[in-house]
Amino acid sequence: MNLVQDKIPELLAMKNYPCKLFYDGNIELLKRVKVSIVGSRKPTMYSRLTIQKLSSSLSKHGVCIVSGGAMGIDATAHGAAGASNTIAVLPCGIDIRYPSVNKTLLNDISKNGLLISQFDMGFIATPWSFVVRNELVVALGDVLIVGEAEIDSGTMRSVEFALKMGKEIFVLPQRLGESSGTSQLLKELKAKPIYDIDEFVSGFATCSEPKIDKKEDDFFSFCAKNPTYDEACSKFPQRVFEAELGGEIKIANGRVWLL
Repeated sequence: MNLVQDKIPELLAMKNYPCKLFYDGNIELLKRVKVSIVGSRKPTMYSRLTIQKLSSSLSKHGVCIVSGGAMGIDATAHGAAGASNTIAVLPCGIDIRYPSVNKTLLNDISKNGLLISQFDMGFIATPWSFVVRNELVVALGDVLIVGEAEIDSGTMRSVEFALKMGKEIFVLPQRLGESSGTSQLLKELKAKPIYDIDEFVSGFATCSEPKIDKKEDDFFSFCAKNPTYDEACSKFPQRVFEAELGGEIKIANGRVWLL
């Protein structure tokens, strides 16, 4: 556990600058262009897949993803960004993995990305600490993306923070009757819809998309042997999903094929 010593300019937007801030991981990520992503703990498949693609694309273009380490949209955003390019803000002590279902993800982020918390070692998450966590998540990002949220959900508290800080808010267009919170934001002109992921990402990109040498990449070398889908998911669960979404591989007749 380490204490952040230098002032973080983005956090001056908070009602009160944190008295202390603990971290574990790569603190240099704080200097990157950052986008905050929040949303439902039980999102629809559409929201999950869209946030997966959006977070992955932002990460590939040099943007760091900030979220709260929770289930649902948070975990999807962190996972798609890749542990080395994401910041998880915790509602508990930096030594506690909460929720426990995300233990593996949070451990990976602590080793390769960045965990941040305003709470002392051993502090157990409480209802009010989630609110404190949410304000920090919003403050760190240049903008706030809400993947999905009902009108009375805790996610809408993050939206309140964003509005007070003057942050630009973006949401996913949803079907009628779903995600009442983001629909209300659009109706009141408090948020903008993301209709085109590539167009949105281009506004934040800090580098061109990296060119991956498929001959030197273990995942692509494995896929070149046309393994079964189950074999690929067992060995590279996250990469299979990302590569299929990105159009780098296709699944046909139960096998993986490079494109």
